[in-house]
Amino acid sequence: MSAMNEVNAAGFLDDLSFSSGLWELILRGVWITVQLTVYSAALGAAVAFAVGIARSHRLWIVRFVAGAYFEIFRGTSALVLMIWVFFVVPLTLGWQLVPMWAAVLTLGCTYGAYGSEIVRGAVAAVPAAQREAGVALSFTPGQRLRKIVLPQAWPEMVPPFCNLLIELLKGTALVSVLGVADITFAAQLVRNATGQSAPVYTVILVMYFVLAFLITRVMRQVERRAKAGIGRAPEKGGPKPRRAVTGRPQDLAGAGGTAGGAAKTSAPGGAS
Repeated sequence: MSAMNEVNAAGFLDDLSFSSGLWELILRGVWITVQLTVYSAALGAAVAFAVGIARSHRLWIVRFVAGAYFEIFRGTSALVLMIWVFFVVPLTLGWQLVPMWAAVLTLGCTYGAYGSEIVRGAVAAVPAAQREAGVALSFTPGQRLRKIVLPQAWPEMVPPFCNLLIELLKGTALVSVLGVADITFAAQLVRNATGQSAPVYTVILVMYFVLAFLITRVMRQVERRAKAGIGRAPEKGGPKPRRAVTGRPQDLAGAGGTAGGAAKTSAPGGAS
């Protein structure tokens, strides 16, 4: 049995010796997958913050529109939506998107809807006293959001955004239905050319794992920097950390105890 396993393993490794042209095809698919992930993540992040913050708006019509967007994209298949955007929209509106951008638009809007729930939850977790501190400092709603709420909510968003980004990476495999030559599409071409399914898809699995691992490492650095930037007392002789609540010290003192507490307690999760 062991001899048989050695023979199979040796044959498996021999199958990996694709020609340079096939390896080039696979690596080109990896590059297209990375581009799809980056473009879709950028669009998805913009959608997530816009919709997530709109869902916390004081006007009910803004909350209703944002909530409707979230429900529609959460309840729709990304694959079917991608096909609909590419094939149905040109027939009804006359807008023909290239497959690459149709895929980016669909993935960005879909995963942006998922991300909006992360933003909404993190913003809601910031204690109301922190916003009251901004009111005491005469901050406008935009300033309170930018200077008080988002700096404290951001560290809480990073871990779930990391998971969402990995899901987006794996979701790019759907674009092969539009003929976009991503890594999955390249694997199908190589399998058709060589007739070898096991080595081809093993290589593709490893590449997806490596890309997801790199995303995880990068997001951990982002999370570490986000948490180090707030909620830490200045170390004697060390660098001064970034403050979540900005403003002159005399302004904070003049705003009373609430504002002073906000300046001291900027840890994520809102220890007040």
